[in-house]
Amino acid sequence: MEKSILDNKTILVTGGTGSFGHCFTEYVLEHYNPKKIIIYSRDEFKQFTMANEKVYKEHADKMRFFIGDVRDGARLERACENVDYIVHAAALKQVPACEYNPDEAIKTNINGAQNVINAALKTGVKRVVALSTDKAVDPVNLYGATKMVSDKLFIAANAYAGSKDINFSIVRYGNVAGSRGSIIPLFKTLAERGEKELPITDFRMTRFWISLPEGVELVLKALSEAKGGETFISKIPSFKITDLAEAMYPGIATKEIGIRPGEKLDEVMVTKEDAPNTYEYEKHFIVYPQMSFSHEIEIAPGGKRVPEGFYYSSGNNTEWMRVEDIRARLSEAVEH
Repeated sequence: MEKSILDNKTILVTGGTGSFGHCFTEYVLEHYNPKKIIIYSRDEFKQFTMANEKVYKEHADKMRFFIGDVRDGARLERACENVDYIVHAAALKQVPACEYNPDEAIKTNINGAQNVINAALKTGVKRVVALSTDKAVDPVNLYGATKMVSDKLFIAANAYAGSKDINFSIVRYGNVAGSRGSIIPLFKTLAERGEKELPITDFRMTRFWISLPEGVELVLKALSEAKGGETFISKIPSFKITDLAEAMYPGIATKEIGIRPGEKLDEVMVTKEDAPNTYEYEKHFIVYPQMSFSHEIEIAPGGKRVPEGFYYSSGNNTEWMRVEDIRARLSEAVEH
């Protein structure tokens, strides 16, 4: 990774007051010397709270807080003036909420994505990295379907770059350990409430483990190395939800409550259909676009094409975390 990739650069983070935004901003302030970091989000109280945290007050000269919604194209365009890089993390992410409010999910996750693309193309942004999700792969719920469309929009945006010095890429991972709405804070809440058994939708359920810093590092890799249209996917271990419960609260009882609508047994990152365009590297995979845009598709050196029929999910992974492994990493699963 190019060490100076963010030095003297202005970075805009949509949805920047969320778990990812906090970790990304802290990491960048610690390891780089950015010109500015613009936190773009719609919640004034979250911005006020974030701005008054110690780490951000110490770097107040580099921090900017911009109230706005990705649904508002004109406001987003104003926020993107003189911005070098965009990290697009804003989204409606809760599966039940998206099912019940499909039009709202479409406005934020699809129309908002197009607004980010339009603003970037119009204002001279150089690089855009959009955060995706395993749920966008073979989607079975509306949230996943909107993120699949969002991914397609960002990949196709490279076709509109023309002679502009800009590229768009994607990073894909599942629920971040400890992030809001994920299983770890849920188990904590139930245990602190005095519940004697933890609900698990299906005892066969598996998930990938990725920490917030690992997610940030994947975004930085995309910012540094993307040529346009790639989807970056980390190689990360899998775990069983039953093992997570045991790691957090040894001996606690669990109950199987049935899989929820729109929920999968395993997280899927690469499908068999993606395999012909997927290359494996030491610590990650890259799914390259199926068609070229304003340039020929450039395959990053050091990779090898995955075999025909390759399929990467938390259920068929070759690296697994057992109870003791999970317990050792629980301290990094901090909710913002």
